[in-house]
Amino acid sequence: MQSEESVVKSERFLCGVVEGFYGRPWTLDQRKDLFIKLREWGMNSYLYAPKDDYKHRAYWRDLYSVEEAEHLSNLIAAAKESNITFIYAISPGLDITYSSPKELATLKRKLDQLVQCGCSAFALLFDDIESEMTESDKEAFQSFAQAQVAVTNEMYDYLNQPTGFLFCPTEYCSSRAVPDVPSSEYLNTVGSKLAPGIDVMWTGPKVISRIITPASIDEVAEVLRRKPVIWDNLHANDYDQKRLFLGPYSGRSAVLLSKLNGVLTNPNCEYGANFVAIHTLAQWSKCTSDFNTGIGHSNEAVNADIKLEQENPNGRNEEDDSSFPEHVYHPRSALKKSLLLWLPEFRRTKSMWGPMTKPHGGGAPPVSFTTETTNVATSNTSSIEEKSNSPSPDAMPSADRSSRETEEIVSDATLTPCLADGTESTESASMVSLDRVAEGLEPMETVELVEGASSISSQSKNSEVEEVDDETKESPLKEDMSNIPDVEEGDVVMRENERKEDEEPYQMTVDDLTLLCDISYLPFEHGPLGMQLLQEFSWLKCNAHLIANKDKKENAADRPEVMEWHERAEKFDGMSKAMNRLFTRLTYINNRELLYDLYPYVWDMRGIVALLNSYVKWLVHQGSKQGFFHGEQEPWVFRGGLVADLQRLLPLDSMNDLFLYKTPDTPTRQVYTIRPFLSSDERTVYDLCRSLYVSRKSSSCENVENSLQTYPDLVGDVYFGAYSVLSSELCFVVEDDQTIVGYAAVAADTKEFYRKVRAAWLPELQSKYPELLQMNQSEPNSPQHIRVLTCFLSLEL
Repeated sequence: MQSEESVVKSERFLCGVVEGFYGRPWTLDQRKDLFIKLREWGMNSYLYAPKDDYKHRAYWRDLYSVEEAEHLSNLIAAAKESNITFIYAISPGLDITYSSPKELATLKRKLDQLVQCGCSAFALLFDDIESEMTESDKEAFQSFAQAQVAVTNEMYDYLNQPTGFLFCPTEYCSSRAVPDVPSSEYLNTVGSKLAPGIDVMWTGPKVISRIITPASIDEVAEVLRRKPVIWDNLHANDYDQKRLFLGPYSGRSAVLLSKLNGVLTNPNCEYGANFVAIHTLAQWSKCTSDFNTGIGHSNEAVNADIKLEQENPNGRNEEDDSSFPEHVYHPRSALKKSLLLWLPEFRRTKSMWGPMTKPHGGGAPPVSFTTETTNVATSNTSSIEEKSNSPSPDAMPSADRSSRETEEIVSDATLTPCLADGTESTESASMVSLDRVAEGLEPMETVELVEGASSISSQSKNSEVEEVDDETKESPLKEDMSNIPDVEEGDVVMRENERKEDEEPYQMTVDDLTLLCDISYLPFEHGPLGMQLLQEFSWLKCNAHLIANKDKKENAADRPEVMEWHERAEKFDGMSKAMNRLFTRLTYINNRELLYDLYPYVWDMRGIVALLNSYVKWLVHQGSKQGFFHGEQEPWVFRGGLVADLQRLLPLDSMNDLFLYKTPDTPTRQVYTIRPFLSSDERTVYDLCRSLYVSRKSSSCENVENSLQTYPDLVGDVYFGAYSVLSSELCFVVEDDQTIVGYAAVAADTKEFYRKVRAAWLPELQSKYPELLQMNQSEPNSPQHIRVLTCFLSLEL
């Protein structure tokens, strides 16, 4: 057993955040808010490395404009006010000629500009680049590693060997070391040639590492001849536009604190979604022991683990949820502490700063329904355009790198610096155009929008983006934004007078946040409540045979296994209602910026859970299919996270067309679910048929509703009844959270269907309404709408 002193951090231990993802960078206000939180939580570092600040990477040679430099100066000053070390990173590796004096002079000039802005800590990043060198570089250097080390050392000396200077190697994880870490010529060269005062960044065994073991760090530290700084991609989500990671920092033993020179987390693209990721890292950085090792206070660590295992199914501890000692780290305990502090963030009054779109890609898209229908209520669906979104600093397999970088360079040359989100479909053009606002934003500029602005003129929405001449084109921030139209009333429910967060039924709770985190947990695992969703639905599907033939067996409903099936179906229904409750409460929060960060993901999850719950209600007997991978795949293999895992459990050969729904451009809490028609729905559907008929006919016929009171089922029998009896498998209903609001009824074979109508359905109706049939023949002056309906009875239609 190691002593407690062995897990004490070094004095120069870096702990904080790296903004290093591909996608729309954070805003100035978001970064300032981050600095304040880092200070409050005892963290000390921020690494500026957004891949879509093109003057950081693709156009690294270009100096920042006066406005951009002022923006950076303000940002650096804000970091200093919070006692946070601001580290500016530059990535010249895409196209630098390492042996060119002119290139080195250009790089020094760029660093000089940052020094003038007040920056005193720097990083050179050579991640995600090809290892090929120019002919002149091959003549000047013996290897690729020597070329990078030579440039890095020269910049380090040029800046008078600052205390904070980091280097990100091209082989930045064990899986990319050739052939492995101990034998890597590249890493050994870095270790022996790089100046001792320069820290080396490392992501762990993989690009996104599930676990980083002390042994793996010992291995790389020996090769690098220094303790590494972890660039941690555990919460990075820019490689999959359908995933968000709200789980706690985990998979890293407290022993690592003594073996590292720092940990910087590269989190979700959505700033507001990173509270848990950053706060739990802060908790971890203060611990001296953790729950799964015998290091330090082992007894307390074991007791913490036992206590967490006593949680009830809702993820809450039934005992007094007192805090564990700070020197003991347990991920679930850390999560609970973070959620208590995160909850007030939802109640802060804060406007959204831009359109609702996932910063790293277009969302999966709305189903709209007609409000009036006869036999069929149709829906309009938008196909999803699959775009290759940019990965996290490292988050795509190397086989995909060349095509990705080609796209990146093309977009670098044409799209607005710093705000391009990398993907856009025709459906999302208006959202993207707001990000770019007429193509001319400088790399450090962002657009601040008031709530309710969702699109700009169609001309700018559809125009092609052209390369901008910074010296001649005026910044769009100076343009008049008054012509941005308000969102139509039917599309948005975010008006001030509708906010009800102060009313208790609409308030977010810690239980709601626990569910939110568990359904968007970590790359390699779902949270406990997310796993319950998977397990319960899988069990219900696999055991559907228990109820398939219950009507054919005596007392089948009283059998224990049948009762268990129904109990678990009811439990799943309760979980679906909890998901709906979370969704509704989220739409009422005062923090609209946070809403816009979280809404697309909760929308997706709410949709799939509602669909599965509808399937459970209809389920009779279906086969089971395996829906999971196993092994050591990188997390981009699991695209879609829990949503995709739940989709794969549906026993269908092809189900992509079920999920062609688009996240609304602006949040709405009016969401509909389509499910099969059940016999228990007949009364509600008949009432809906009658109300729709009355609303259509009331303008041309008087007393329509009164005249139908004697025959309340007539409209339903005429417009829907035959389908429900003769084609029930092709009848569906549309429902919101309260009731059925629409229906669809289809016959696969029209001729056969009407043959059955004449043979079976009409005789039944004629016996049900004999007086109406006689009235239509003998009383030609009866109300027109009654005559129209009864024509059906006598086959005159």
